[in-house]
Amino acid sequence: MKVPLLDLKAQLNYLEDDLLEAVTRVVKSTRYIQGPEVEDLEREIAAYSGTAHGIGVTSGTDALLVCLMALGIGPGDRVLTTPFSFFATMGVVLRVGALPVFADIDPISYNLDMDKVEHLLQEDSAKSIKAIIPVHLYGQCADMSRLLQLSKHYQVPIIEDAAQAICAEYPCADDAGCNFRRAGSMGLAGCFSFFPSKNLGGIGDGGMVITQDKAFAEKIALLRNHGAFPKYYHQLVGGNFRLDPIQAAALRVKLPYLDQWHRQRRRNAERYNALLNTTDLLNSGKVKTPAKVYREDNSDQGQSPLTHIFNQYVLRVERRNDLVRWLSDNDIGCEIYYPVPLHKQECLKGGAPPSHCPVAEVAAEETLALPIYPELTEEMQVYVIEKIVQFYR
Repeated sequence: MKVPLLDLKAQLNYLEDDLLEAVTRVVKSTRYIQGPEVEDLEREIAAYSGTAHGIGVTSGTDALLVCLMALGIGPGDRVLTTPFSFFATMGVVLRVGALPVFADIDPISYNLDMDKVEHLLQEDSAKSIKAIIPVHLYGQCADMSRLLQLSKHYQVPIIEDAAQAICAEYPCADDAGCNFRRAGSMGLAGCFSFFPSKNLGGIGDGGMVITQDKAFAEKIALLRNHGAFPKYYHQLVGGNFRLDPIQAAALRVKLPYLDQWHRQRRRNAERYNALLNTTDLLNSGKVKTPAKVYREDNSDQGQSPLTHIFNQYVLRVERRNDLVRWLSDNDIGCEIYYPVPLHKQECLKGGAPPSHCPVAEVAAEETLALPIYPELTEEMQVYVIEKIVQFYR
């Protein structure tokens, strides 16, 4: 049996006609830059995430970049973030001429360890840390209550990297009395990626910034279009960060399915957990399943919140690299996220000050993602776990 890490063709089987109609609609409109498809998607994503404003951009990377640009971050500044993320989280910091400062991660959620964050903020006597970028990794939010307190105390804005976590909910009461808030809606701004492998993936690159702050939203909108308003009058030096309307149209087709896809991913995660519980792998410590770190009771609303949307299903395993080869030999897709922590990347040599992040380094050696996409079948999952059991015999 062949089990791919991701199978977009399975999704295309029931979306193809609607996607082709949406693309054709854009082509026939001749509105190839910005336009109503982008504007409608911005409103829909903002409403879905519980914010007032959405600004479509070219990618999740550019969403982070334009936020740092809007904050005026540059040479001499530092940005506090995690060492355990995709390169873009750090790359945007370097691109504006600033330096990253890394807080180690929590070994359970793989998100920022807030004790380490607080320590670094306390040490920042020069007040050179100008922003914090928490990453809601694998579809589960960082500890935002604690981080929001630190942000307020040290007066450092938060830009949420929610590229893997659209709709993930966090038990964080707001002024309106809501018990849960969605990823990207808690800091000054949140950044989404619509890369095809994401829970809400386009048919190419795309991203979005969401925010409650009207002035910040207006500045992001200005920067994404070369800082120009009106045309040819440039208030700021921005860039070409505009979201393609074809991507916006495709994403609008997919957005109504997103809650269903989240439920299917969670079902698949629960099935993996149940299958592994029938083996001795968990008791032996050879395999550890991912943990949901937040409560999910929500009886007042009659449904459980989505505190983890499983963009990835990530195990901790013994003999990880050997297991990867074994799974590959048995036609099972898997992926290592991330084999080299950001503070160990070659491009930082001689640049950023050294960082001590031992938890991230161990995670980089032990973690492994299994297929978790919505259309994954029970038969496929049984096969995956059978092969893992065979490997450890």
